[in-house]
Amino acid sequence: MNSFLARATALPVLLSCLAGPVLAQKGATNGEWRYYGGDAGNTKYSPLDQINASNVKDLEIAWRWKAENFGPRADFNWEVTPLMVGGTLYFTAGSRRDVVAVDGATGETLWMYRLVEGERGDRAVRTQNRGLAYWSDGKGDDRIILITPGFQLVAIDAKTGRAIPTFGKDGMVDLTEGLDRDVVKPGTIGSSSPAIVIRDTVVVGAALLAGTAPVSKNNVPGYIRGFDVRTGKKTWTFRTVPHEGEPGNETWENDSWKYTGNTGAWAPLAGDEELGYVYIPVEAPTGDFYGGTRLGNNLFSDCLTCLDAKTGKIVWYFQLIHHDIWDWEPSSPPMLVDITVDGKKIKAIAQVTKQAFTYVFDRVTGKPVWPIEERPVPQTDVPGERTSPTQPFPTKPAPFDRQTVTVDDLIDFTPELRAEAEKLLSPSRTGPMVLPPRSTVQTRTSGW
Repeated sequence: MNSFLARATALPVLLSCLAGPVLAQKGATNGEWRYYGGDAGNTKYSPLDQINASNVKDLEIAWRWKAENFGPRADFNWEVTPLMVGGTLYFTAGSRRDVVAVDGATGETLWMYRLVEGERGDRAVRTQNRGLAYWSDGKGDDRIILITPGFQLVAIDAKTGRAIPTFGKDGMVDLTEGLDRDVVKPGTIGSSSPAIVIRDTVVVGAALLAGTAPVSKNNVPGYIRGFDVRTGKKTWTFRTVPHEGEPGNETWENDSWKYTGNTGAWAPLAGDEELGYVYIPVEAPTGDFYGGTRLGNNLFSDCLTCLDAKTGKIVWYFQLIHHDIWDWEPSSPPMLVDITVDGKKIKAIAQVTKQAFTYVFDRVTGKPVWPIEERPVPQTDVPGERTSPTQPFPTKPAPFDRQTVTVDDLIDFTPELRAEAEKLLSPSRTGPMVLPPRSTVQTRTSGW
């Protein structure tokens, strides 16, 4: 789905203002960066203090490493965050998502892993990539976990850069299998974020084509799956569009669960090693702005979902948007923080959203830390559509950005400019948040 920048940097400030000190924020350990977000909880925090306000002005460039010669063309949107383990950096580079190991002290390239996937790689649904996952048994078996552009899971020896042959088939697992579709064509599903390893289970999300104006109501579902980190064997599947007889299936009316897709997790995942839980920010269903073919609340779309990492069983979930027709799925990784509220210590998880909300829960139980109210919202008049009568609004923290635009917000430098601004705004609905699209907007129906 379409990505909007969620301002996660505001989160620590919001929590500290409302909850007092943030406690036991572990962050990266031993000066290393073993996860996309520093640690499994995405705190993006390191306690290293060699560089500080007094000496940052003295920093000099020690070396440069360039990715321009990796892949058949330059990567126009290089989003990777390198991992650092034992002084070695691990990251992806180039449009083919080659894996590279670089000496952190000298910049020397130590090894690279290159996979040519043919059509499935050339037609990758998401070429941008945020990075890799790392796992070690602590006894010398150190692995880099890659999700390829063509949606294959690869385990690579962190020392040699070679695929580990005992993982899957010759080091690889085909992630297009097991998605409850007879055919999954190249360019349909992939991933733009790394997997996460929790308690020896590799948990994999999914990203699909942006759902702004899909050509059909039929699509591939972005199921969340767990794989054994040593063997590559699939250990569980969490169906984000539940089948008949599974919890939440009744929220997909008129058998829409049979054909609706998306509901992947394209943002990075989070995990708690102590609890053995993994936290999934699930995206919206097909398509972004019309849901008449999937009436109902559509669980588990737009849910922050907590699963047991070993079994894939649901521990708790909370749906942030019911029947999403705004493309408002969570687009940022959840953040694990330990906070104190009214003198009580809470193992918390915070999810920043595109609407400038921050939803905060007890990450053990899923109970909201502060009340989240189901409030009535305006209803649609689009034929065939039915919106949810209410949506959840967190009472704390306060929104960190503007959430509405009204006539009062328009420029008024001159009467003429104000009149022109009002004319431009007039075809749009304005007012409180969660306004449905106008019925006068044309909706694509061919193929539906």
